Amino acid sequence: MKRRSKGCTRRDFFKTSGAVGAGALLNPLAAGAGHREPDIHRLLAAGQAKVPTRPFGKTGVNVSILSLGGMFDIGANQLMLKQALRWGVTYWDTADCYQSGSETGIGKYFAKYPQDREKVFLVSKSDARDPNGMSRLLDRSLERMNTSYVDLYFVHGVSDIEELSDATRRWAENTKAQKKIRLFGFSTHRNMEELLSQAPKLGYIDGIMMTYNFRNMHTPEMKAAVAACTKAGIGLTAMKTMAERSWLGLKKADKTMEKLMASLIKKGLTEEQAKLKAVWTHPHIAAICSQMTNMTILKANVAAAVDDTPLTSEEMHLFRQYATATADQYCAGCGDICEGAVDGKVPIGDIMRYHMYCQSYGRLDWARAHFQELPSRVKRRLREVDFSGAQRRCPQNMPIARLMRNAVKDYG
Repeated sequence: MKRRSKGCTRRDFFKTSGAVGAGALLNPLAAGAGHREPDIHRLLAAGQAKVPTRPFGKTGVNVSILSLGGMFDIGANQLMLKQALRWGVTYWDTADCYQSGSETGIGKYFAKYPQDREKVFLVSKSDARDPNGMSRLLDRSLERMNTSYVDLYFVHGVSDIEELSDATRRWAENTKAQKKIRLFGFSTHRNMEELLSQAPKLGYIDGIMMTYNFRNMHTPEMKAAVAACTKAGIGLTAMKTMAERSWLGLKKADKTMEKLMASLIKKGLTEEQAKLKAVWTHPHIAAICSQMTNMTILKANVAAAVDDTPLTSEEMHLFRQYATATADQYCAGCGDICEGAVDGKVPIGDIMRYHMYCQSYGRLDWARAHFQELPSRVKRRLREVDFSGAQRRCPQNMPIARLMRNAVKDYG
């Protein structure tokens, strides 16, 4: 594929439209920030402001409400790790499957600053499900990161509670006894509400990382799921908090975001900072995991975490209106619904994630690499399967048929 797909280049629309997109992060706080901006940044510069902490469920552990997502080359960002600690970002997240610069970058840091290991709440993840595979990947992660233990270990990308068997429970208990992990849980990008509702019944889940943002946090299903985990004492970490779109409908004028941005700019907030603060309004979301790949984004997110000015009820209402207006451009991760309509022949949810990473994060390389890993039979079915039933079932009314065909053209 010699040229970048139209679906990816359309993200540039945000840079020139009234809606503030990723380009806003070039300014940690918006113009017209009033008195808060210099006060916050003066305190940060002097090391006098720290990111607050919250209890991680009923585990007895407090974590910083902002977590450093490690899906980038941390090895090239050692100074940023030091600065993150200085500002109180003590929750660091990575995974065995993230690019090699992630776990090895953390290991490089701990080799240089071993005294900082005890200051960090360190999380890694396993793609494996079987005990032997999990042990192998955990040992590799420990070696990479120059540590004898991780504070929280996740089974990565769970989509069905059946992936967590009694053998998983025994593995978690044994590995805790060996003091290689302190806490255990899982991460999930899809079917979040169902998984969160079922997790308390297992009795051994300490923490969950799930997609949680201004788009899905208000649904009755998500509210009930979070409440169930809160009651069970499970610590919750939100990810994908920017709720980025899988495709962009340029013809859809959105006055709601313009009105919201006018309010945010008066308070000195960017759209991205406000999205973080919307999630923090829920007191039982212990932390937000954010991929902060440079000092500018780190500083902007830390400033949002330190600032205790809440969003108004009107601003939260506008966020909900915006979510409704753009619902058909956002995959909510309820993959069982659409995939059931095609008898599971195509991983629609995964392909929607590829579109989101390409469209909203500009990661055509990532989307293409993951698409190429799909079996040839799946790629063939993308051209043959009738997706009209899946499209009718989609609660978001997404143009699934068109997006599945686009995947073949854009990444194939």
